[in-house]
Amino acid sequence: MNSLAARFDALWHLFVKELMKFGVVGALAFVINASLTWILMHTVFTDGHLKAKFAATVVAILFAWVANRLWTFRHKRQSDKRKELVQFLVANGIGMAIELGCLGFSYYVLGLTSAYASFVSGTIIGTILGTVFRYFAYRFWVFTEELDEDPDFADTAALEIARITGRAPAGRSAAPGAPRQGDEPEDG
Repeated sequence: MNSLAARFDALWHLFVKELMKFGVVGALAFVINASLTWILMHTVFTDGHLKAKFAATVVAILFAWVANRLWTFRHKRQSDKRKELVQFLVANGIGMAIELGCLGFSYYVLGLTSAYASFVSGTIIGTILGTVFRYFAYRFWVFTEELDEDPDFADTAALEIARITGRAPAGRSAAPGAPRQGDEPEDG
């Protein structure tokens, strides 16, 4: 039972760690998105709130791809960067559609046409809904390949696998001095 609890605890900590990194990247992307949206709605796109939101979201998406690829999901990057980028852009296209859908509903259906109403509906509500979708899309579709073979990540992945399963990967020890899988403990 203790082993099962330890495995659950290790999985939980990995999930929380990943979710916290995703949250930090998301918060920074949100600041970029919100700031640019507000600036563009009050300067370049005073009559085009959807255009302002679109431009700001594109910049935030590019930032998020780089940050998530290099930090949040660095151990799960795809070897084919183009495929990963296309999948990331598709996921973010859907996330952007969610944000723009919230803004469009508020602006055209509810008739709330002030910059403040557009900001709240598109940037606050839309971003929250889009972020939930994006996390699951990134986690289960975009960043899915384990980089066990990459020397920069193999040790970290091996340690994480060992913590989760309670066993060292074949041919490796979970930690320096730890017995390898199949080794008998020494009597001494």
